Amino acid sequence: MTSSNGSVTREWEGLTIPAAGTYLLDVAHKRVGFVARHMMVSKVRGEFADATATITIAEDPMQSSVSATIQAASISTAQADRDAHLRSPEFLDAEAFPTLEYRSTGVKSRDGNEFVLTGELTIKGVTRPVELEVEFEGVGRSPFGQDIFGFSASTEIDREDFGLTWNVALETGGVLVGKKIKIEIEGEGVRQA
Repeated sequence: MTSSNGSVTREWEGLTIPAAGTYLLDVAHKRVGFVARHMMVSKVRGEFADATATITIAEDPMQSSVSATIQAASISTAQADRDAHLRSPEFLDAEAFPTLEYRSTGVKSRDGNEFVLTGELTIKGVTRPVELEVEFEGVGRSPFGQDIFGFSASTEIDREDFGLTWNVALETGGVLVGKKIKIEIEGEGVRQA
């Protein structure tokens, strides 16, 4: 259906959602971030500056899909020495494995605007199933005439499941870097003509 402002939307399960079609992640309105525990007492936040995604919204929204590519070398925690270490073979090995990849395998409706996106995440050549908790933030038209929708997604992974096992034991007990990594994604999808 076309709304009064000319954007292409439709109603589904009480939500106004985007029309079926192909949408690309807007590079100017996205954040692919993560949070890791440091020395068992604090958190380090970072992000990947270079990430792309294609989102295919199907006629049946539960058949929609996502594929995403993240450039490993674009990792940033705002600390150059740490970033270099994260790009090294002890962590992401960005030279040998230049990308992290995500491919969805299904969508489940949870409640209202909340969904679960099942898929496979590949880091450093290791692929594991990962479920993203997705919140649909809304749909609209930008001042530039682009049909867009917003979303946020999060999950937690065990980095050791992907072969990222480097660590240092602390004299006080525990380890330098936590095993659990929280992934936080914010973005806008832009409809392609």
